Amino acid sequence: MTAENDKVAERVARQATQHAPKPASSHEAATAKAAKPHHVAGKQHPIGMYLKVWGYLFVLSAMSYLVDYFHVEGALRWVLIITFMLLKAGLIVSIFMHMAWERLSLMYAILVPPLFLGTLVLFMAIESNYTFWTRIIFFGKGP
Repeated sequence: MTAENDKVAERVARQATQHAPKPASSHEAATAKAAKPHHVAGKQHPIGMYLKVWGYLFVLSAMSYLVDYFHVEGALRWVLIITFMLLKAGLIVSIFMHMAWERLSLMYAILVPPLFLGTLVLFMAIESNYTFWTRIIFFGKGP
């Protein structure tokens, strides 16, 4: 038994005399990483896609300005301007904010609440119109 203890003691002594490698400091690690060529795996989107979206945004903006240039009035004006605005916002969110490539759950988390709030605003607008005309009918236009 003492022979086994002696062997263990020799092995522990040998390991204690060997120098353990020093851990590199954060500066040395960063310098070593910078010196080595590093390949990042991931999908790079082609620049042509971004330029095409930029072109679409330019055309939609021009069409929005043309609505004012041609003096379109009334509800048609607002429908056109808001349609162009929503199309531009959709392009920006889907391409430049990379929502087109996100998980469906994240899309739902970001897109469903504004749609829900928009629906509630629509219901409130319908209710306010009903209330306004009810007051006009029953109370008259006033003095």
